[in-house]
Amino acid sequence: MPNTALPIAVIGAGPVGLAAAAHLLERGEEPLVFESGPKVGHAVRQWSHVRMFSPWSFNIDKAAERLLDAHGWQRPDPDELPTGGDIVARYLEPLAEIPAMRSRIKLNTRIVAVSRKAMDKVRTKGRADQPFVLRAVNGDGSERVVEAKAVIDASGTWFSPNPAGSDGLPAIGEAAAAGRIAYGIPDVLGPERARYAGKRTLVIGGGHSALNALLELAELKETESKTTIVWALRKTRVEDAYGGEAADQLSARGALGAAARHLVESGAVEVITPFRAQRIDTGCCGIKVVGDRDGEEQRISADQIIVATGFRPDLAMLRELRLTVDPWLESSGTIGPLIDPNLHSCGSVRPHGAAELAHAEPNFFIAGMKSYGRAPTFLLATGHEQVRSIAAALTGDTESAARVELCLPETGVCVTRPRGATKVEEACCDPKPEQAAAGGCCGPEKSEVAAVTSTGCCGPAKAAPAIAARSGSCCD
Repeated sequence: MPNTALPIAVIGAGPVGLAAAAHLLERGEEPLVFESGPKVGHAVRQWSHVRMFSPWSFNIDKAAERLLDAHGWQRPDPDELPTGGDIVARYLEPLAEIPAMRSRIKLNTRIVAVSRKAMDKVRTKGRADQPFVLRAVNGDGSERVVEAKAVIDASGTWFSPNPAGSDGLPAIGEAAAAGRIAYGIPDVLGPERARYAGKRTLVIGGGHSALNALLELAELKETESKTTIVWALRKTRVEDAYGGEAADQLSARGALGAAARHLVESGAVEVITPFRAQRIDTGCCGIKVVGDRDGEEQRISADQIIVATGFRPDLAMLRELRLTVDPWLESSGTIGPLIDPNLHSCGSVRPHGAAELAHAEPNFFIAGMKSYGRAPTFLLATGHEQVRSIAAALTGDTESAARVELCLPETGVCVTRPRGATKVEEACCDPKPEQAAAGGCCGPEKSEVAAVTSTGCCGPAKAAPAIAARSGSCCD
């Protein structure tokens, strides 16, 4: 490893980035956290109006919790479902204000490139002995170089949404129509109300983010009767988007699907499926989305578009590093087969840590939502386990790095086993008496708990719980 006096750079001051810093501090290391936004939790603030499926007990990292407790933190009710705004105000901001953390967080500092000192990607000899260099752009536009002995990229994917185009590319004309397009879950009932009130809005996407947007638009329609809602999705049957409804193990998630079904069956939402967007034409009176529907061209007119088609990692700043990336998910290290959404849901993803997240570039890790690439099955609790293991590995504690210390909220079961062991021992981790009696573990009963992912776990504060688009904390 390079000069041990150098800091460990953490990119991103969201839930996973700050958890990484807390674990490093607890181990006597010197973290240096870079946040591109003006405040911590910059991405989470973009969905502050959205309520999560998962309670506080599954959204707080253990090292961060210990640090907060030592400074008189007012702990939230562990069974309460927080909004994104709650996560920022009651967890991330108090954590960032602790002196040991505050002095190590650099706001308004965007990392635009990471490399090895005096070496490009090609050079090998002596590479691991050279420090990392991070090219940072300050808020005033000036540039500087920061050296680090290791790097943890926890910058997330919120600002890299998937496009409207069905082939993974932006639809023709999508960039030109940017002023009429929102990605993720805009605050339709808040600051963005005037943009959608009385307008015809097209929602593109078939996941929980799309359902959430539909519900908020429907609530807007109750007071703004001229509001029109069109829903276009690639699924052959719209019923496939509703999920398990009443049979869903997560009742709030099931309620979301049931509410969407009611909107469609009541006629409040016009459905066009299957539809694959190919082109967006912008005119003086609105926009037209042109796509394929069962082999025939279809045009959908709208005033506004909400694209809720998921997110992807932006790897541009890592171009000079030797990355190990899954060829189709763009996930980190060797976790691709573990998280492939073609094969897994969040409940069947095996816990993983530093060993599985390692790259060909020594002492470089991607953690959090970005580590999952395009897979929509990320759990915030998984991100906490990732950085716990990574911090242990970077400080030479190989035994701790190899352990699994993760409670699985969807199943209510805690996994305690050496990583790679063939036998899994199941045990509860300090359940409350009433939870133990109910057979639950580490929090509320499983029927009340939401596993957490980027595209499937959260909901608006004023409506049936839905999903926070790629909040990095809920399960699809």
